[in-house]
Amino acid sequence: MDKVLVVGGAGYIGSHCCKALAASGREVVVFDNLSTGHEDLCLWAPLVKGDVCDKAAVSQLFEDHQFSAVFHFAAKSLVGESAAKPAFYWNTNVSGTMNLLDAMVHHSVPNIIFSSTAAVYGEPDRPLIDETQTLAPINTYGRTKVACEQMIRSYAEAHQLGYVCPRYFNAAGADADLETGEDHSPETHVIPILLEAARGIRGKFSIFGDDYATSDGTAVRDYIHVTDLANAHVAALDHLVLGGESVAVNLGTSQGASVKELIEVARTTTGKTIPTEVAPRRAGDPAQLVADATKAQTLFNWKPTNSTLEQIIDDAWRWHLKRF
Repeated sequence: MDKVLVVGGAGYIGSHCCKALAASGREVVVFDNLSTGHEDLCLWAPLVKGDVCDKAAVSQLFEDHQFSAVFHFAAKSLVGESAAKPAFYWNTNVSGTMNLLDAMVHHSVPNIIFSSTAAVYGEPDRPLIDETQTLAPINTYGRTKVACEQMIRSYAEAHQLGYVCPRYFNAAGADADLETGEDHSPETHVIPILLEAARGIRGKFSIFGDDYATSDGTAVRDYIHVTDLANAHVAALDHLVLGGESVAVNLGTSQGASVKELIEVARTTTGKTIPTEVAPRRAGDPAQLVADATKAQTLFNWKPTNSTLEQIIDDAWRWHLKRF
């Protein structure tokens, strides 16, 4: 049985990926420092506590296990924090990735799936974004992810590594069986914040701008169910194992939803009124960010089958009621 390493497997996307990998018949080991992850979400693999920035700990991990692939989710990802603490982000995101790559080369681990982001594109010049869009990140977080992608390509060229760099758009929802889901502190993602307002934990839900050039004036984003995202990662590894090319690909649905649409679906799903208020636009927020996910669907024979707004919000709502 193939044994795979999931770095950051106690986190939101990582834990869902662990479930999908286990379902595919792989043996999984989680490596996580639990700075944002949760030990109780490690249901499909043993947890080795450790930090990617600890080179000795990473080396020992690879000495103790013979891995066939690495899934790398461990990163700092808050845009505002990345501006205030650039050294922390460069060290964690970039140096941590280098430690993993060095260990992979030393122990002849052939494949890596690296968690990237649509933030590598910055402010795109087109509403439907494909992989030919220029990489022009506008914040430290996005810049570290571009640097990691470039570093992975360099290692791949020198050491014949296979890689896929999935660039996420808006991961959302929760495991339909409610075994894992989103649990961040502080919470920064729009759907959990919306559900916190539905539960009365927050006051009014803020709509940041209602005068965009969109159908209803509010910003449009591409929301992909986290289970679809996890299944895409398994498909990406299958692609590499079968000799497929190393690539960076967008993971989204190729469909956009506005903030007002989110609110209406959440009101219907939860049965709550959800008070809202219009707030000023946030700097750097484009009117529309939607993935062209054709490349991933074609290469990996994969489709997002769980990503209707109704299912995303229903699964997230049921998880929130259980978890909190």
